[in-house]
Amino acid sequence: MVKAVVGACWGDEGKGKITDMLAADADIVIRFQGGANAGHTIVNEYGKFALHLLPSGSFNSNVTNMIGNGVALDIPQLIHEIEDVVSKGVPRPNIVVSERAQVLLPYHRLFDQYEEERLSDRQFGSTKSGIAPFFSDKFSKIGFQVWELFEEDRLMEKIKNVLEVKNLMLEHIYHKPLIDHDELYKTCREYGEMIKPYVIDSVQYIHNAIKEGKTILLEGQLGSLKDPDFGIYPMTTSSSTLAGYGAVGAGVPPYEIKEIITVVKAYSSAVGAGAFVSEIFGDEADELRRRGGDGGEYGATTGRPRRMGWFDCVASRYGCRVQGTTAVAFTVLDVLGYLDEIPVCIGYDVDGEVTRDFPTTGKLEKAKPVYKVLPGWKTDIRGIKKYEDLPENCRNYIEFIEKELEVPIKIVSNGPAREDIIMR
Repeated sequence: MVKAVVGACWGDEGKGKITDMLAADADIVIRFQGGANAGHTIVNEYGKFALHLLPSGSFNSNVTNMIGNGVALDIPQLIHEIEDVVSKGVPRPNIVVSERAQVLLPYHRLFDQYEEERLSDRQFGSTKSGIAPFFSDKFSKIGFQVWELFEEDRLMEKIKNVLEVKNLMLEHIYHKPLIDHDELYKTCREYGEMIKPYVIDSVQYIHNAIKEGKTILLEGQLGSLKDPDFGIYPMTTSSSTLAGYGAVGAGVPPYEIKEIITVVKAYSSAVGAGAFVSEIFGDEADELRRRGGDGGEYGATTGRPRRMGWFDCVASRYGCRVQGTTAVAFTVLDVLGYLDEIPVCIGYDVDGEVTRDFPTTGKLEKAKPVYKVLPGWKTDIRGIKKYEDLPENCRNYIEFIEKELEVPIKIVSNGPAREDIIMR
């Protein structure tokens, strides 16, 4: 049985918590795309953790956590995260890495930073983690797969070929210091030694796991609206954020993905630039940001304050559709308990016409939100375990959004801890 846990909108929906919880019944958790450019915040009996590359099943000792071939593998970051969780009392997680995963190298970060500097006020709001240059290299076929780190002669030859182009760019476009091929070779060999104990033939591993009837969770990073095909292009990430890509990024047959659990936040938040129709500002945004998440709405990777907004039915319904959602996990509902009334965006006004369908970027940038205001429940709902024990207005809010999403809400999260969950 293969299940995917993915995000409906801009990311930051709480996928880490849901994966951490579902991992209790899983055998394998696989990160199948993205890199260390976003984080999953998890609160459990060991404490509070912001993971970037480590799969969210790392706190369950019965789980094998795999870095899939579709991931931008930042080797020092992965090793740092493993040691960090262990230093905080977590049993050493069982980690395996696909030999076909591509390696993020130090120059990817440099090129990310230099390009944002060059763009100046036209920049994409990158986290400067090297993700766009990494995926550009991957699809230009000048990236390095993990297995290549162990091929000494071949590695040096390839480094020299790649640096011919990279150093021309550094000299003539960015006017920055050139990269020394001996230094880069040494770095790659060091990376190889660091990652060697974890490397496996992931195709064979997944084939055997499925044949043995193992339960596999695919863990996505970011959400539908950051997908380079279906998101708010070009203000997107550089790898597909959709559950369908799990078949490619993890090496799982597409027909094996039986459940797609899409995580939907009870209000909206986003990090980075791009269209955000239901965005709010000023004191209203500050209050929601301060109360949001666990300790406030700030990026798990960058620490940047997240942009805040009311729930967006148009974006969330679209996000669920492109994911192929079978069930929704509805998160951070407890945050809204301070409000007398809760606005919900039910449509977009584009040039005087109201639509319920999510448009392409040009129209999206002109869209104005159409709101319906629902009554709040004005009470703390943390600690409630049964759906029927939630306040009536809270249940009405969930059921209104469920109808708008056109997908059943099966999981309700009413707090940051693993046990703050209501199953419907």
